[in-house]
Amino acid sequence: MTHEEKIIERLKTEQKLSAEELDCLLTTEDTEAVERLRAEARTAAQAVYGKQIYIRGLIEFTNYCKNDCYYCGIRRGNACAERYRLTKEQILSCCAAGYELGFRTFVLQGGEGIVPVHEVCSLVSEIKERYPDCAVTLSLGEYIRSEYEQMYYAGASRYSLHHITADKEHFERLHPRGMSFDSRMSCLRELKDIGFRIGCGFVVGSPYQTPHMLAKELKFIEELQPDMCDIIPFVPHKDTPFSSFPSGSLLQTAYLLSLVRLIKPNLLLPSAAILDSIAEDGRERSIKAGANAVTVDLSPMPVCDKYSLHDCKTDVGEIKQELEQLRTLIERLGYRAVFDGGEVKR
Repeated sequence: MTHEEKIIERLKTEQKLSAEELDCLLTTEDTEAVERLRAEARTAAQAVYGKQIYIRGLIEFTNYCKNDCYYCGIRRGNACAERYRLTKEQILSCCAAGYELGFRTFVLQGGEGIVPVHEVCSLVSEIKERYPDCAVTLSLGEYIRSEYEQMYYAGASRYSLHHITADKEHFERLHPRGMSFDSRMSCLRELKDIGFRIGCGFVVGSPYQTPHMLAKELKFIEELQPDMCDIIPFVPHKDTPFSSFPSGSLLQTAYLLSLVRLIKPNLLLPSAAILDSIAEDGRERSIKAGANAVTVDLSPMPVCDKYSLHDCKTDVGEIKQELEQLRTLIERLGYRAVFDGGEVKR
């Protein structure tokens, strides 16, 4: 057994490693160890969730944003972005269409600092009243604790807040002054303390990232113990200061999915749609690496392409056609598509 394989075995049994051991796995060129890690990640996911892949409905209801993140296509300073904001009636219409198709989880996502808490709560309450068997996930950025509490008591049970990077100095190179690393981390901990099922998220291959920083990401996941974690590759957007930086690697993204799966086997790990934009088999490779959730965009056709965080938004066809394609992929890989609330299993 190689040194890397011994580390993988310890990760599998103890679900944690030292920073030095993580550095070793992140820089290894041992292809057999990489393949073993992927196989162990699949086994770990199946031990908790069986052969189920959870399908969620995404509603991107505004691309207005107060932040000016250097990597994001909907950043405040992007004058080329065609802005929109769906009405409450439009959002509820998306939910109605999704419910008819079988969706039982709705993810409401939008730019930060735009939607007042009373509007969020009114929307969540209405969705829960109409569809009490559905879970509502929010991804709307930073609020103060009392506002998060209002959202929770309105019926939202999950909250996704991407931290982008667990390294403070790196965070400050990716964001302008006025955005606080400490505030981001504090929000995640407050959300968890309130009772939300929390999701965090980081970017692989972002500008200035090093293997040591990725090791810090994994230690952060180990410490935070989130319920969900989005792991996506960096893809440059033409209307941002980082437009000339190279994209992140699908191979490295899938590898990190496997590592995170072994650190916390009961995570809901999404297979991001962005992966299919950098490789035809992107989602397939992420599922093989341990991902167990996929998202389908339920947003109205005229606005789908305006919510452009990166320059790789795929053409949005009919939702039914996309679902059929996903089912075909999932079944070909030996899994089963599941549309229920998809609660994290303890």
